[in-house]
Amino acid sequence: MSDPNPGATARSGRLRAVVDAITDSRPSNFRGILYMLAATLLFSVMGITARYVSERIHPFEVVFFRLSVGFVLLLPLVASHGLRHFRTERFGLHLLRAVAHVVEMLIYFTGLVMIQYAQVQALTFTTPLFAALLAVLVLRERIHGRNVAALVIGFVGAMIVIRPGIVPLETGSLLILVSALGWAGVILIVKQLTQTDSSITITAWMIVLMSPMALIPALFVWVWPTWAEFGWLVLTGIAGTLGQLAVTQAFRVADTTTVLPFDFTKLIWAAMLGFLVFDEVPAIWTWIGGTAIFVCGFYVALRERRAPQDAGRS
Repeated sequence: MSDPNPGATARSGRLRAVVDAITDSRPSNFRGILYMLAATLLFSVMGITARYVSERIHPFEVVFFRLSVGFVLLLPLVASHGLRHFRTERFGLHLLRAVAHVVEMLIYFTGLVMIQYAQVQALTFTTPLFAALLAVLVLRERIHGRNVAALVIGFVGAMIVIRPGIVPLETGSLLILVSALGWAGVILIVKQLTQTDSSITITAWMIVLMSPMALIPALFVWVWPTWAEFGWLVLTGIAGTLGQLAVTQAFRVADTTTVLPFDFTKLIWAAMLGFLVFDEVPAIWTWIGGTAIFVCGFYVALRERRAPQDAGRS
């Protein structure tokens, strides 16, 4: 008996193939996507609550609470593995990572309050581009022609978002770009640490070192928060910490090429939350430039991940 609606059957078959590709063939990929979506939402909530509470609380103090809440949440996890995980022969590198990370966060949270939230998220997509550039300049890694083209196009995308010479150059945009550069440097340091130390050791030293460091600049601008503000600060820390755990788990259970494209949803969440909380409407240039930056950053990250595999086959 012939199929009365072959077109519908074909469409159903294609849809089933897509679902199977995501879920059945690699069950962990679907969970990885969910973790990544949760991470992008949590990071967006962190940013919007930090910006909201920064109307009276200085960003430096917000950073301290963000890290302190993370310390409280992560300490039991680290402590459960015992003090032996604090053993390291690269304490200097752990210290450098902590300093760089705290400075990067101070810059990011300062720039966060100066420009539209969607614009902030669009510019943070430059991080993998900066990481690739630093790997060439600092670690002397080789770079191929296609990656050079992707870097150029990605940074052109950043210029589209900022539009220097067309609109007044905003300090907030520059601060977010500097923080993206700083975060790229932190990523390279962590990459070096993973060659000798476990993830537990890296996390342990991170939470022990960073909160006291963040307290120093916070003391110079300290304002006692109200109970409502304290609640927002705690929410900022919880969202940021859970976002870190979610993105780590996403890459742990699923392929990078599967979950990384969903990082783009940060721009969507940022646009929605920025509109709902601050009545911000992102300019079309933010979407165009942000998309260009993300696509190029994704391409560079994908090429970097495939490079060791290609080398192993040669």
